[in-house]
Amino acid sequence: MRTSIFKHITDPIRFKNQLLAWSQPFREIVFLDSNQYPQHYGSYDAVLAVDALTSIKTDYQNAFEDLKQYQSQSRDWLFGYLSYDLKNDTEDLKSENSDGLHFPDLFFFQPKKLFLLKGNQLEICYLNMCDDELEDDFTAIIQSDPGSYQKNKEKNEVPISIQQRISKEKYLKKVTEMLAHIHRGDIYEANFCMEFFAENAEINALDIYQKLNAISETPFAVYLKNNTNYLLSASPERYLRKEGTKIITQPIKGTAKRFSDNHLDEKAKEALLENPKERSENIMIVDLVRNDLSHTAEKGSVQVEELCSIYTFKQVHQMVSTVISEVSHTISPIEIIQTTFPMGSMTGAPKISAMKIIEELEETKRGLYSGAVGYFTPAGDFDFNVVIRSILYNSEEEYLSFSVGSAITSGSIPENEYEECLLKAKAMREVLSCKK
Repeated sequence: MRTSIFKHITDPIRFKNQLLAWSQPFREIVFLDSNQYPQHYGSYDAVLAVDALTSIKTDYQNAFEDLKQYQSQSRDWLFGYLSYDLKNDTEDLKSENSDGLHFPDLFFFQPKKLFLLKGNQLEICYLNMCDDELEDDFTAIIQSDPGSYQKNKEKNEVPISIQQRISKEKYLKKVTEMLAHIHRGDIYEANFCMEFFAENAEINALDIYQKLNAISETPFAVYLKNNTNYLLSASPERYLRKEGTKIITQPIKGTAKRFSDNHLDEKAKEALLENPKERSENIMIVDLVRNDLSHTAEKGSVQVEELCSIYTFKQVHQMVSTVISEVSHTISPIEIIQTTFPMGSMTGAPKISAMKIIEELEETKRGLYSGAVGYFTPAGDFDFNVVIRSILYNSEEEYLSFSVGSAITSGSIPENEYEECLLKAKAMREVLSCKK
């Protein structure tokens, strides 16, 4: 059982930074921030969950069944992640590429302390076992220095030496191979990704997250800490949300860069909206996620609510579609996730064939990249993002990684796909280079 109280917050943006600064000593942290981005669907502006009472951490084998048992037994708030490699739990697939991060494939925890911010109203939900700490914690938060996380900022004064796992020459060759699969009819589309990494990397993870979030301000930003494992995410993409019996997914396919000149920026938006290749990419993935949702949907309830709309973020314009369905109350939340995971925008079509080809051509295990982070409510609702535009860091092994990708279709020009990857990597490279 939880004790829940409400507080009025006069300056929500400052309070979010104070929350993050206060949270740092905890072993487990999930902070979710919408950055005040206008969304069709969203319960909170920001959420902080810290300090595990219980948790589940496992590899992909039998992971969804283990999660189902954990979620159904706890009937409480749960926060955590699903790695891309959980695909191997439900299909005859494998992940044998190199892995420098060594994160668990699945991690969720039941937080002792939870903060839910919407507008100026904060709900604080503490487990009864620690609710006597609630008022003292709140006082400590509002009295904390939101810049205190920078006390170890000297770790970031030396730029991180970023290496590119796949050279441009090799990238162009691999995309050409993927195009050969498409022309043979093996697949219609596949998301091909490459890793950027740094060894012997020492960073102040929260400082890097704050910088990444400041230059991106996306609606599904995440700061996640599981002891020595960190996710610093500026994701613009929702994977899957459940509101009662309604399911919402919002795949992104189609990217254009921003311009400081308003006229050029509007032209870029218009060009993206009218680009036949980008629209075909998006529509193929819409068809894929419609099929995924149909596995648990009530008959005739899968609908495309929004097709190929342009959403503008600080770094890029994106083409986004919204697909919804209705499910029976008897359907397990884990079953809805399991039958749609991984997100179609990060795989391709047909999904299983695309994932097999991805494994052959990519050189690193995706892990948490292109997986999902989010939460379950006590009622069994949930909301998860897609882990893209994100930095992953293992502080114990001093290994840092971020990956980027693009959708390869029959109309793809390898050189253009390479440039799109570099555009998506721009924000991560910038915050790690210590440029002011």
